[in-house]
Amino acid sequence: MSASGTFQNLGYVLQWPLFGLFPAFMFWRIKKLRAREEAEPAAPAPARPVTVPAPLPEGEDDELAAYNRYLRELHARDQQS
Repeated sequence: MSASGTFQNLGYVLQWPLFGLFPAFMFWRIKKLRAREEAEPAAPAPARPVTVPAPLPEGEDDELAAYNRYLRELHARDQQS
């Protein structure tokens, strides 16, 4: 036996039991998480969104009409060039 092999053997002594216990730990954890999910009450279904009707215009707004005219002029200039 070499002197360097003893640390390698010690590593295996610690490593393989961990490899053996890890699946058992994961099985226990998954089982616990599933039990928690089943114990929680189901969330209620989301309500159907309510459609809000668009507001009816209350006559012509002078400022809005001027802005719309300005946009039409810009669009016409853009179409010419």
